[in-house]
Amino acid sequence: QVQLAESGGGLVQAGGSLRLSCAASGRTFSDYRMAWFRQAPGKEREFVAVISRNGGATTYTDSVKGRFTISRDNFQNTVYLQMNSLKKEDTAVYYCAAGLVGGQLDNWGQGTQVTVSS
Repeated sequence: QVQLAESGGGLVQAGGSLRLSCAASGRTFSDYRMAWFRQAPGKEREFVAVISRNGGATTYTDSVKGRFTISRDNFQNTVYLQMNSLKKEDTAVYYCAAGLVGGQLDNWGQGTQVTVSS
């Protein structure tokens, strides 16, 4: 198991930026692919982005392409989500998740709240 702790959420105006961080501990970080999900009020949790173990491959949901960037630092055991041009509809609790290759994303953090005001 790997333990995950998100930080960096907050209140920002539409058009602004935030960078979320997710610090991992407990297992070898580079063994895990890492992902960000979000859950808006009254909605189901949805996928945002995923990054491969060495950071060489990334995938995004369509609604954030060109605005969000996922990255990782395997020396700092941290994954990031840079969020630019934020929209009100990006308001959600953001979670990071970790999974071994070939397995499910079965390690989750507690989440960090992002609120975008108009």
